[in-house]
Amino acid sequence: MQPIGIFDSGYGGLTVMKEILKKLPQYDYIYLGDNARAPYGIRSFDTVYRYTLQCVEWFFQQQCPLVILACNTASAKALRTIQQHDLPARYPNKRVLGVIRPTTEIIGSFTNSNKVGVLATKGTVQSESYLIEIKKFFPQIAVYQEACPMWVPLIENNEHNGPGADYFVKKHLNGILQKDAGIDVLLLACTHYPLLKDKIMEQLPTGVILLSQGEIVANSLTDYLQRHPEIETQCSKGGSRAFYTTDSAEDFDNQATIFFEQPLQSQHLAL
Repeated sequence: MQPIGIFDSGYGGLTVMKEILKKLPQYDYIYLGDNARAPYGIRSFDTVYRYTLQCVEWFFQQQCPLVILACNTASAKALRTIQQHDLPARYPNKRVLGVIRPTTEIIGSFTNSNKVGVLATKGTVQSESYLIEIKKFFPQIAVYQEACPMWVPLIENNEHNGPGADYFVKKHLNGILQKDAGIDVLLLACTHYPLLKDKIMEQLPTGVILLSQGEIVANSLTDYLQRHPEIETQCSKGGSRAFYTTDSAEDFDNQATIFFEQPLQSQHLAL
C-alpha cells in the first residue's frame, strides 16, 4: 500500500477529494483532517507550518509517496517551506502539492476584464499567496481579495442553507465587487466554500464566473501523474479509502457527509 495522502485542517478537503475520486478512482487514498487544531486560518505562519509538517510526516510514515494539501491556508503558509527545505533535506523521493498553484495557472483563461476576485479565509488573504502566484502566470491581471471569516463556521455548524448565510454571503459579495466593478471572475479560495455555491449564485451578478477548486485540483493531479511517472508508479491502485481525524471520529463522520456527500467511517489519530 502506497496511497495518495490528502490533508486538510478539517473537513473542507473532502470537497477536493470527492472530485479527485471522480477523475482518479483507481488509486488508494488516505485522508487526514486535523480537526483538533482547526481552524488553521487564524493561526500564525509558523504554527501552520509546524502543524502541516507534522501531518505530512505522518502521511510519509504511512508510505504515501505523494501528499496533496487540500487546504488553502496550509498551501499558503506551509507548502513552500516544506517543498524547498524539508523535502530536499529529508524526503527527496516524496512530493507535496497544494491547491493554490493549480488554480492560479489557469485562472487567466476565465477572465475577459483581467480583474479577478478572491474569496478566502483571513489567513489566506494575509499570506497574499494568490496575488503572488497569479502575478507569476498572468501579470496583467488585477487581483482583489476579501476575507470571509464567518463562512467556515456557518458551514461547519450546518447553517450554510439558513438565512444567516444569506446575510454573510451578501456582505462579502458586496465587499469584493465594490472593490472594482469590472471583476468578472470570483474564486472560492477555501475548500469549504463550495457548500455556499448555491447561495452565492443566487446573489451573483450576471456575467460573473464563479470558480471552485475541487475539479481544478483533480484535473491538475491527473496531469501531474501523467507527467511524473516516477511518482505515479509508486502510487498503489487498490481503490481503497481510509479517513482519519485528530478529533472525535464520531463527530467527524457526522460532519463529513455534508462535504463528501456520502457516509464514511473515520479513525481517531493521536498526533
